[in-house]
Amino acid sequence: MLIPLFALVGFGAAVLFSAAGGSMEPFASSHLLRFGVFLVMALVIAAFPRELVRFLTYPAYLVVLALLIAVEISGQVGGGSQRWLNLGFMVLQPSELMKPVIVVTLAHFYSILPVGLVTGWRAVLIPAGLIGAPVAFVLLQPDLGTSLAIAFGGAVVMLLAGLPLRWFIGAAAAAAAAAPLAFFFGLQEYQQRRVLTMFDPEADPLGAGYHIAQSKIAIGSGGLFGKGFNEGSQSHLQYLPEPHTDFVFATMAEEWGLVGGLFVIGVFSLILRWGMQVARASQDRFAQLLAGGMVATIFFYVAVNLLMVMGFAPVVGIPLPFMSHGGSSMLTNMICIGALMMVDRWNRKAPRGGLGAGFGGGPSGGYSGGLAA
Repeated sequence: MLIPLFALVGFGAAVLFSAAGGSMEPFASSHLLRFGVFLVMALVIAAFPRELVRFLTYPAYLVVLALLIAVEISGQVGGGSQRWLNLGFMVLQPSELMKPVIVVTLAHFYSILPVGLVTGWRAVLIPAGLIGAPVAFVLLQPDLGTSLAIAFGGAVVMLLAGLPLRWFIGAAAAAAAAAPLAFFFGLQEYQQRRVLTMFDPEADPLGAGYHIAQSKIAIGSGGLFGKGFNEGSQSHLQYLPEPHTDFVFATMAEEWGLVGGLFVIGVFSLILRWGMQVARASQDRFAQLLAGGMVATIFFYVAVNLLMVMGFAPVVGIPLPFMSHGGSSMLTNMICIGALMMVDRWNRKAPRGGLGAGFGGGPSGGYSGGLAA
């Protein structure tokens, strides 16, 4: 896993070098520095014993939830949103921490829930409350993208835990029915514009549709092999907004073309495939759900960002993992990588036999579907 991860981070640094006009400052150097620091953090996480993780799970959830409340009370405002806490030595975005924390919290909850109660009310209402509380505070910031990421990670763990699929189909149908109400009464005006712009960005190419229009131009102009390293006109002439963060894939595609895009998607596929293999090889329910949820969290970042920059999803401010410049995104995704490395270490130390590979049921698994399906 580390080989494709290093390749992706290195390629990201090259794209950020170009986004800065051919300079390591200010993006590429800090990108590599953050990766090095958070890689050490991931290695520390990988060494955690199972008992310690279980012991710290609920306290960690309460601490991060308290930080979200603190954001509403005295958070730092930037770009029209109140999302950050100034701790003096660093500026922290607590909502980013909630993405992996909600996964480990629900994994722990379902691992101690008796198998016979998985289809009961406790298996739905309590996790729904655990997810709903942070989502509500994140929506107040407002930050739709992060709230969706938290909800997605939690929902995936619930699905893998064995809740009936018909419940999720019913919830999706109810959400679709309520979507018009949520659009008109739940979203901010700028969020409504983003949704409408997704369907017709050319209607306002110099206003609400500017980001998507310029991103499409950058990606399309790259062609098969791109314009060449450090030769992108859209980013260098500052037509492409946020070429180093949310739209870093467009910056890359303009210079490296379809070949570069396929390379990025291929490397992400290798990392996600490794994560799924770790989940399938896990010998107990807690590790299975933890690994599966962390893979889902990384996948959400990748899928939404790629859909966003190509105009298939609203612009919600989701960066591309390991390539976009940004400390919060790197922190979250390296926590996920560290957790997967931790579960992989548990798997290698576990005695062979028992459950075997995957969500295969048995006394510890208690689920016959999930990832194995």
